[in-house]
Amino acid sequence: MTSRHDDMDFDALKEAMQAATPAPDAARRAENLRLAQENFETAQGSRTAPRQTSIQAPKRGLADGVFQMMMTRLIAGLTATTAIVAVGVLGFTPLGTDLMNSRVSEPEIEERVPEGPLDTAEAPDAEATDDETGTELAADAIAEERGEVAPEPASVIADGIAADMAETEAPPPALPSPALPMPGQAGNSTVGGLLSASPQLRGGNSGAIIQQGYGNNVGNIAPSEPYIAPTPDREEFANDDDNPLRVTAEDPVSTFSIDVDTASYAILRSSLQRGQMPDPDAVRIEEMINYFPYDFAAPTEDDISPFRPTVTVFETPWNPDTRLLHIGLQGEMPLIEERPALNLVFLIDTSGSMNDPSKLPLLVQSFRLMLDHLNPEDQVAIVEYAGSAGVALAPTPASDRDAITRALNGLGAGGSTNGQGGLEQAYALAGDMTEEGEVSRVILATDGDFNVGISDPDALTDYIAAQRETGIYLSVLGFGRGNLQDDTMQALAQNGNGTAAYIDTLAEARRLFRDDLPASLFPIADDVKIQVEFNPATVAEYRLIGYETRLLNREDFNNDQVDAGEVGSGASVTALYEITPVGARPSSDPLRYQPRTSPPAGGQELAFLKVRYKAPGGTESQLMSRPITRADRAASLSRAPEATRWAIAVAAFSQKLRDDPWVAARFGWDDIESLAQGARGQDIDGDRAEFITLVRAAADGQVKVSGH
Repeated sequence: MTSRHDDMDFDALKEAMQAATPAPDAARRAENLRLAQENFETAQGSRTAPRQTSIQAPKRGLADGVFQMMMTRLIAGLTATTAIVAVGVLGFTPLGTDLMNSRVSEPEIEERVPEGPLDTAEAPDAEATDDETGTELAADAIAEERGEVAPEPASVIADGIAADMAETEAPPPALPSPALPMPGQAGNSTVGGLLSASPQLRGGNSGAIIQQGYGNNVGNIAPSEPYIAPTPDREEFANDDDNPLRVTAEDPVSTFSIDVDTASYAILRSSLQRGQMPDPDAVRIEEMINYFPYDFAAPTEDDISPFRPTVTVFETPWNPDTRLLHIGLQGEMPLIEERPALNLVFLIDTSGSMNDPSKLPLLVQSFRLMLDHLNPEDQVAIVEYAGSAGVALAPTPASDRDAITRALNGLGAGGSTNGQGGLEQAYALAGDMTEEGEVSRVILATDGDFNVGISDPDALTDYIAAQRETGIYLSVLGFGRGNLQDDTMQALAQNGNGTAAYIDTLAEARRLFRDDLPASLFPIADDVKIQVEFNPATVAEYRLIGYETRLLNREDFNNDQVDAGEVGSGASVTALYEITPVGARPSSDPLRYQPRTSPPAGGQELAFLKVRYKAPGGTESQLMSRPITRADRAASLSRAPEATRWAIAVAAFSQKLRDDPWVAARFGWDDIESLAQGARGQDIDGDRAEFITLVRAAADGQVKVSGH
């Protein structure tokens, strides 16, 4: 039972509530309801009428409706009674009074001095003020409609909180959201060409981390993963469709230029190590194979030519009906003391696109590595180009390492890319440095983004082809991803008596400029061409694996005016054919009226190999040749030389990445890895072990892409 004192308290509370409640005003009520409805529709972003729907509301019976109505009334009554009792306890009991007068302990706010300029907050406009006023009126109208006491407007509550906090120190204004740094700026860490913004700590005691680039303004929750800046993908690669299957009786001759470039392998590695499957056009099979050194038999003193061919025929691991013909050329390695003096012009792209840790900074480190392996009589000059071209270092003896290093360290990126101006100045400078018997080479280091002067690959090809007549060699080094113009670099290298490589790491630079420096800089043969004539009596079909961008016409083989690739000191070159022996199941039907050819030498010859080359700087080619017979066949793939088995593993991997129909469905990733594991050999530098990890990465990436 309740006491008389309690009844008096409740009566007083009731009278106070009635006195505080304003008298109903029908006009104000109608206006507030209209304004509330208008503001509600505006907040929802649509003023359209209700839309029809095909979803029907469930039908209810009379008894169910009465029960639901009674339960709603009962719950509303209990809620109102509980609220009245709670207000009475807080307003008229000592305990409630103490609770209302007590102050919640305020958090200690750590003052944070901003490092940069703060954004000035703009005053709210009139439209925003009207929206806030309309929201308050809407709340009053809805409360009056329901017969409830309208809550205090948000502005009144905010004013009360502000008054309570007046005695404390105001918190510092929030720092503006940091802009994502541009590539190459401080605070960025670069992994494989991708930038991750440096995290910063949130002010106060939360210890939460805000990642740059995220609008992390709600609570103290920060992203669990660092933000990876998206890299614009404007890359272009030089490649062509897979070589078709040729019927020997119709087209028995295959001709192509050799290719000792290695750019494709390093680009592919860069993609896979970043967790991306490579663009199929980025995979040039011959460059993948020729990236690795092979222990082919080297020329002896009795050999007239600067290289010796090695030929092996063996079963195809992905097709029991065909055989693989492996042709290897091993170049001679002259003695170091016999090598000619070297004149190098570093043509360095310092345009704005090179402003990235994986570009210009890595480039400078790479060139500094080379200096340790030059002879004192060698010369180095530096030409930089951006919007304009200029000489950063006049011809300087390689022994003056300090002067060369200072010039390299003084380079900075910015501006457009005047590749034409840089090439013209570099070739002119190299010509001035050249004396009889010396080797001169322009080393172009760029991401390939030529946007001033000659920017069309065809026009660049014509210009470089004209400069080829001067006898100056050209090497093209690619740096960076996202903007890599591989097609431009290939056009330059293939037409300028040069080679192309891609440097993604300092380890790759060390391989090029330390381990493979003679092969990279000192040619032993120019314009090297290979021609294979297949015997239709023993070989029904054939296809060349790779070299799609290096194919030549049959008549180009004897034409010394047609340019081809160069071979450097100690370099090895590999070519592969897949052939279908006569008697095996061919891929195409034989022609009815094609005359049959009797095989020479008792049917022992499968093909005839011819190689043409010029001495460095020479104008007339020389010919070497040999037949390919059944005696060149290995008993089985397992008994084939280690170098041959490794080349096959790399070729299978490359073809699968290109989705080659001859391999893709017949040879799995596990088959490729097993073949490579069996041919690793000593692998002193770990290059072959790295290849196997790339095979596994590609297998994992392919599974993710296909969704299996």
